[in-house]
Amino acid sequence: MANRLAQTTSPYLLQHADNPVDWWPWSPEAFEEARRRDVPVLLSVGYASCHWCHVMAHESFEDDDTAAYMNEHFVSVKVDREERPDVDAVYMEAVQAATGQGGWPMTVFLTADAEPFYFGTYFPPEARHGMPSFRQVLEGVTAAWTDRRDEVGEVAGRIVRDLSERSLAHGGDGPPGEAELAQALLGLTRDYDEKRGGFGGAPKFPPSMALEFLLRHHARTGADGALQMAVDTCAAMARGGIYDQLGGGFARYAVDREWVVPHFEKMLYDNALLCRVYAHLWRSTGSGLARRVALETADFMVRELRTPEGGFASALDADSEDAHGRHVEGAYYVWTPEQLRQVLGEEDAAFAAEHFGVTDEGTFEEGFSVLQLAGDLDDPRAAGVRERLLAAREQRPRPGRDDKIVAAWNGLAIAALAEAGAFFDRPDLVERATEAADLLVRVHMGPVARLVRTSKDGRAGDHAGVLEDYGDVAEGFLALAGVTGEGTWLEFAGFLLDIVLQHFRGEGGQLYDTADDAERLIRRPQDPTDSATPAGWTAAAGALLSYAAHTGSEPHRTAAEEALGVVRALGPRAPRFIGWGLAVAEALLDGPREVAVAGPVGGELHRTALLGRAPGAVVAAGEPGGAEFPLLAGRPMADGAPTAYVCRHFVCDAPTTDAEALARALGGV
Repeated sequence: MANRLAQTTSPYLLQHADNPVDWWPWSPEAFEEARRRDVPVLLSVGYASCHWCHVMAHESFEDDDTAAYMNEHFVSVKVDREERPDVDAVYMEAVQAATGQGGWPMTVFLTADAEPFYFGTYFPPEARHGMPSFRQVLEGVTAAWTDRRDEVGEVAGRIVRDLSERSLAHGGDGPPGEAELAQALLGLTRDYDEKRGGFGGAPKFPPSMALEFLLRHHARTGADGALQMAVDTCAAMARGGIYDQLGGGFARYAVDREWVVPHFEKMLYDNALLCRVYAHLWRSTGSGLARRVALETADFMVRELRTPEGGFASALDADSEDAHGRHVEGAYYVWTPEQLRQVLGEEDAAFAAEHFGVTDEGTFEEGFSVLQLAGDLDDPRAAGVRERLLAAREQRPRPGRDDKIVAAWNGLAIAALAEAGAFFDRPDLVERATEAADLLVRVHMGPVARLVRTSKDGRAGDHAGVLEDYGDVAEGFLALAGVTGEGTWLEFAGFLLDIVLQHFRGEGGQLYDTADDAERLIRRPQDPTDSATPAGWTAAAGALLSYAAHTGSEPHRTAAEEALGVVRALGPRAPRFIGWGLAVAEALLDGPREVAVAGPVGGELHRTALLGRAPGAVVAAGEPGGAEFPLLAGRPMADGAPTAYVCRHFVCDAPTTDAEALARALGGV
């Protein structure tokens, strides 16, 4: 018999709809039920492509005895962290404060007032590695609830008090200047892995936002060290196992320092961010590898993640069936020398093994190897071999796909596809970006421009958008406006950013992750640091800054500058974790430049403007006198020829009809 999750739109919740556990979705009714029955709430948080979430589900939530115990002693609530990042953030903060670590699946026990009193992540079915079994935890919590209720209440009250007292020093001294950005660069240099690229040790995550900062810092200051770190890190990732050498696209992270063995799930947000990084790297250096990776990643998103409604699905699972029918991680992607021989024959298999680093011992588990690019990028023999291997791989059982549309991540994809399409003369990619933007307007934005966080199969979910949704969708719309010359996207970005000013700002310009009229949790979440995606705080700051450059709006510019106060405080101390904030700060220091191209959209001057490396430059293109963009007002063509106008800090260059002169004006330094 299905439980209450069968009525939800979340693929993750639907995975649990047939569990014997009597799951509830997060709702006031669940907490009322806990109060009525006088039992604690067991909150379980995860997401559809999370490997250990699947493991715990199989071991515990599909087990009849465990489920019967949970049903008798708890009200069990399941949350998809991708649908409710606010719920996830608040309780993850509590888990990390209490245990020093976090992760998913997250398991938290709450009172009927939603106050947490006991925490954990994955619990095994039998005690091992110093971890209690899940059943031991359930019995221990039940005993504490029954016999030591006062103590439970005290613990819960203390945790909530501690959390509510954590106010954020948002650095009211204004945005960061030269000194703070130079210090941030120094901090990144200290953490940089010179031998292997990237920052820190294992596991190694693609540092997309820090790479954007490095590229912008180089463009603005000419610092060679910044560019070199970006170039070498991007090359190491593109040649490593974290990048899918056959189908394009990046896995979530590498479990080792060398980028060899990935955690195989592929997320929309990583691929959107990295597609844009590699496109920007190509813009800075002309690198053939960067161009190839940007385009292959864009094509991967369109081929594998695009939904029938025109949006982009959240993720592909890490797990799939292997040749023996077992559900294992990476089965879709890994190879043995023997499998290469079956597909390619003896001679080509020997070439492929060398080119892709496939060994007899294997670089992964059970003698399998993850493909890496060990050979020459332009080896003419490699293209045919790749095609044949990809065709053979297509016959394998595919990993599952999480089909829900997350507004923020689609905003990131729109920005990446629009720019890649413009840079590489691929109008089809701009069309895909436009279709995704249309879906967001049609399904996710109501008549009052309030965003819904998720949708599935063209049906809007129940959860309100959070700050990252507003910031990233506005960013996507602004990029689309610059590429297509359609001012309506600028207008939609303005609607969203007005909501940010109205509902997400606090005193001193600090920003909150949830609106002031959103559901009240035990604390109002706010976090200015990047996780796998730009923080909502700095994503909004970037979009506010671009919108102000387009429109001259003082309130939006002021809000961006005030929001960047937190980057002044955190950038020098923790640059790896506030990369997008540093990238936005680079744009602010550079102006950002405002470029108006009076002339045809897609013409030489417009394309030159889009290829300018000046950090965060905004581009408006179209026929002079049109009402689409404020920047085009009063800017005629000179002697009937397309003309570009470049301004920053209230000062304008002389208009030019010469593409080379425009390129020089937008080269950065």
